[in-house]
Amino acid sequence: MKVLTVYAHHDVNSFCHAILERFSAGLSEAGHTNEVIDLYAIGFDPILRSHDRPNWIDDSVPDDVLANLKVEESLLRSATGPLKRFMVRRWIGGRDARGIVRKLHHMGGPSDIAIQQKKVAEADALAFISPVYFLGFPAILKGWIERVFTLGFAFGLTPDAWRGDIRGRLPLLTHKKALIINTTIFDEQSYEGDLAAAMKISIDDFALRYPGVQSVEHAYFYAVHGADEATRQSYLEKAYSLGMSF
Repeated sequence: MKVLTVYAHHDVNSFCHAILERFSAGLSEAGHTNEVIDLYAIGFDPILRSHDRPNWIDDSVPDDVLANLKVEESLLRSATGPLKRFMVRRWIGGRDARGIVRKLHHMGGPSDIAIQQKKVAEADALAFISPVYFLGFPAILKGWIERVFTLGFAFGLTPDAWRGDIRGRLPLLTHKKALIINTTIFDEQSYEGDLAAAMKISIDDFALRYPGVQSVEHAYFYAVHGADEATRQSYLEKAYSLGMSF
């Protein structure tokens, strides 16, 4: 199986990085291939900017919603200064809102996102390794999902979805599996209740199952900062086992 592992930790000497190494070793031993995207190492930009716009609108938007979006006005507002506004008006070239949307979508999104989406599309399965920050992924990994799992790539929208119906989101990802590995500050008892349940909804279900990943697993390595050496060693063995059994 071809696995794509998205890794997010700023310290190359962290225990989280040791988890990554052991998980990768297990994958290799099991005969899988694994490409690691180290988001901090590549300096990934997690911030949605105006140049991401082509990835977040397409011709599926119904006319009534399109009218509410005020696409031309939005483009002109984002252009700072008279010269840029002149260039935007020239780019619009008298097109109506539907024509603007089609031209925007045809432009395609940023090249850095196209590279990431190609890696995702070529993988059979996904893995994510990071610490837990404020009951979620680190900002750089959250931003990777926001910029990479875009409309028309990770999911589509029915007309009802454009109007707000959550049931109208169309899954487009076809990966067999995703595994999330998180290191935590707090202990297992803390996560047995609402903490893990909240992360399941926001990450496992909405970010991965909803766009189409068939099976999602979530493994926690609890309270790593306070763990003794024996516990840390057992965590490393478990990371290797997760790779072996992937």
